[in-house]
Amino acid sequence: MSAIAAPVAARPNALWQALCKNRLSWLGIGLLLVIVLAAVFAPWLAPHDPLSQNIAYRLEPPSAEFWLGTDSYGRDVLSRLIYGARVSLLVGFVAILIAMCIGSALGILAGYVGGVVDQLIMGLVDVLLSFPTLLLGLMVAAMLGASLENLIIAIAITEIAPFVRVARAPTIALKQRDFVEAGRALGYGPLRLMGVHILPNMISDVVVLGSLWMASAIRTEASLSFIGLGVPPPAATWGSMIREGFENILDAWWLTVFPSIAILLTVLALNLLGDALRDAIDPKLRSER
Repeated sequence: MSAIAAPVAARPNALWQALCKNRLSWLGIGLLLVIVLAAVFAPWLAPHDPLSQNIAYRLEPPSAEFWLGTDSYGRDVLSRLIYGARVSLLVGFVAILIAMCIGSALGILAGYVGGVVDQLIMGLVDVLLSFPTLLLGLMVAAMLGASLENLIIAIAITEIAPFVRVARAPTIALKQRDFVEAGRALGYGPLRLMGVHILPNMISDVVVLGSLWMASAIRTEASLSFIGLGVPPPAATWGSMIREGFENILDAWWLTVFPSIAILLTVLALNLLGDALRDAIDPKLRSER
């Protein structure tokens, strides 16, 4: 008897069709592409050294030399903004990737095995969800200390629970499908059934959630950096830039406005991209548009 091939949830051209129907998604893709390219080519795009201090140019307003002004140490805000994109995107992507892998594995395990295993995993998820995301991240970051690695771990822990729930629900339905039953009849083990037959048919839901929750991870990173639990100074991060500018908000508005706009545009781009991905995998949404 030939091997059983699991059906794929979405067609290869579904994403392109969704992008053509949802024109706002192109705005999100364009914004995100600009931000990513700015982060990648930061050493060539930044007009000044983001860490170079010159007290003679302290709190300079936007001008021809300093397009977005300078901070209280005379550092160029535009250069720090460009380099700050590196930290925000790195933290958001890596933290969500870790949360996606761990959460999806736990969700598939809970949905497939059921019983006591399901109760234990979902009990842990309920505990994580009982804490607000920012408060849980604050607790973990405070215990681990301020560093880039600890910040990623703290945010990843806060984002695991949603992925567990999103992965568990379709797993419960998929494990009763004919192709899974056929694989079980052929003697396939649980790991193969979960990894080869079930995972490809629910991974699209997880990817959509990842794009949406990456925006949440970037907001959490900015919030933790604002209260001093992010990447230690003098590294440039959008949250730390807002915190530094908050002390001079009445005299130097540009210190808080421009990093806030950067966060806003990044979150908007990720949300628009997530909506397009959701439309691509949800037939009901595609038919309504």
